[in-house]
Amino acid sequence: MNNFKKERRKVNGLLLLDKPIGMTSNAILQHVKRLYNADKAGHTGSLDPIASGMLPICFGEATKFSQFLLDADKRYVVTGKLGVTTSTDDTEGTVIATASCAHVTKEQVEKVLAKFIGTISQMPPMHSAIKMNGQPLYKLAHQGITVERQPRSLTIYEIQLKKLTKDTIELFVHCSKGTYIRTLIGDIGKDLACGAHIVELRRCGVGPYQEAEMLNVQRLEQLSLAKEYAKLDAFLLPIETLMYNCPELYLTENTAYYLRQGQPVMVPNAPSNGWVKLKTKDGRFLGAGEIDNDGMVAPRRLIKIMING
Repeated sequence: MNNFKKERRKVNGLLLLDKPIGMTSNAILQHVKRLYNADKAGHTGSLDPIASGMLPICFGEATKFSQFLLDADKRYVVTGKLGVTTSTDDTEGTVIATASCAHVTKEQVEKVLAKFIGTISQMPPMHSAIKMNGQPLYKLAHQGITVERQPRSLTIYEIQLKKLTKDTIELFVHCSKGTYIRTLIGDIGKDLACGAHIVELRRCGVGPYQEAEMLNVQRLEQLSLAKEYAKLDAFLLPIETLMYNCPELYLTENTAYYLRQGQPVMVPNAPSNGWVKLKTKDGRFLGAGEIDNDGMVAPRRLIKIMING
């Protein structure tokens, strides 16, 4: 019996993957992890199999900071089919109602869209990963069980009508975390008095990251096959970019030493609360700290290796 185990590489950084349609987020994560021959990787918020676009993947030490992207705003381009309502508000569900959409005009759509801009309340769908008594809702939904859910507050920063045909609507949506685009399209369809469901969904941005920064899996496969790991690693963004909205604190050598020992430290001109990005005087990233009740900077997520950026 061969007990040989392939040695994995220590890879650290953030990859902005362009997830293809048809794969689960976990399946493509495991595939990319193998392409990089990496010992550790995780993603920062899943996309449905029918969706494509930005799936940030954290390698190695970057996994400690994935929470900062979980809270990030998201940007999508979505196409909805008008006149057809499904059980899941997308193409994976069964058709539960049809209606004419001949009355829908551009003016009517823009009037309806305006109602959704700002802080709104949204009912989480049954086909979601939200847990009820420890059980994901989608597992209950697959058993034909529907349970009462509580509406959630979220923010829609922007909705733009990109294209309207006789039976489709294409939108750009900029929203806060926790927004279900499927539900948004379903609610818009209701307000248009014809129903709607998603037929295409693409995530084109997360937090500070833009669509142009994404890498497709075919390019990664080519380089992996040739074992050009240096070129693969060159696509990785610095770990500290995950803390894009946190103020920076530069530490003296002594202060950095005590902080690495797990001790809270006093840093001049530190914020009064919240998370902070910790760096040495020469700009090397140390990790994440948090201001405690005494105004000290407490270490929370420190990297084990010294990485430039």
